[in-house]
Amino acid sequence: MARIEFKRSMVHIDSPQPASGETVKGGLTTATSKRTTSQLAVLFADVVGSTRLYESFGDDQAKQMIDECLNALRGVALHYGGRVIKTIGDEIMCVLPSADNGCLAATDMHHKIMALPMVSEVKRSVRIGFHYGPVIEESNDVFGDTVNLAARMAGLAKGMQIITTGATVACLSPILKLSTRNIAALAVKGKGDDVEVSEVIWQGEDELTMATASIAFTIKAVTLHLQHADQTLELDYEGIVLGRDAQCKVVVSDRNASRQHARIERRRDKFFLIDLSTNGTFVAFGNEPEVVLRREELMLRGSGRIGFGHSLELPDTEIVSFFVKG
Repeated sequence: MARIEFKRSMVHIDSPQPASGETVKGGLTTATSKRTTSQLAVLFADVVGSTRLYESFGDDQAKQMIDECLNALRGVALHYGGRVIKTIGDEIMCVLPSADNGCLAATDMHHKIMALPMVSEVKRSVRIGFHYGPVIEESNDVFGDTVNLAARMAGLAKGMQIITTGATVACLSPILKLSTRNIAALAVKGKGDDVEVSEVIWQGEDELTMATASIAFTIKAVTLHLQHADQTLELDYEGIVLGRDAQCKVVVSDRNASRQHARIERRRDKFFLIDLSTNGTFVAFGNEPEVVLRREELMLRGSGRIGFGHSLELPDTEIVSFFVKG
């Protein structure tokens, strides 16, 4: 697997340097000169295309536009009980008290930046990465592997995107996990094992609704019904794997199927079929022509059939039928 190189300004953690911090009542406690270890969400957000802003608008106006973004990001961090550690050019680094607060703050940051007025028809945006884990706190700064991972997640993010780790997703409350999707296990420079990378989905008709102390969500009641031979399954929040392996929730005997052929997972009010196979997954909705997935994913809708490794049109094809209710 090719290793990923990150072309961004990284945080140097070898020699701690004190930086001014901010806090709010009920948020994180102010730092002391004594080293302490805490579990925190470290978040990086930086303004996209700042170089072009300077080229297009000149130093003074570009700096004003970037400062407006940083002030908005700072306000969101404080709103969710966080503390700003430092700003680095067009980037802000902050810590928040939990994985949930990091996720909510990241989402709200995008909303706040989107709400800023356009300047000469230019819309500003940011990219965000965060990771939740142990950090060393000293002189109002934070150090350690969690900081490095958060910076690397920010390096993977594109404009208007939030990237985090699978380990952070595992720490989110169940309702927030529904707004994430796994991207891949990537080899990250400096890490011995592959790192699971996920994206927080924050845009759409049913966007996250924020509140300081609570989270208000409206999630449609939706279930996915599967039929395979004599087996009937009804899924609501559970994700399953289909394949030849006996440990799969749906065991497929077709020799063209891979041991772990495909996965079905729920994201908010939708179910997605993700192909993991060698020979592909074949899907047909109603009377529509079949679609072939090869290491791709597809949202399941209405009703249809799923085949494993070859066309659904071939005789004696082993199929899983499905229909989405709700």
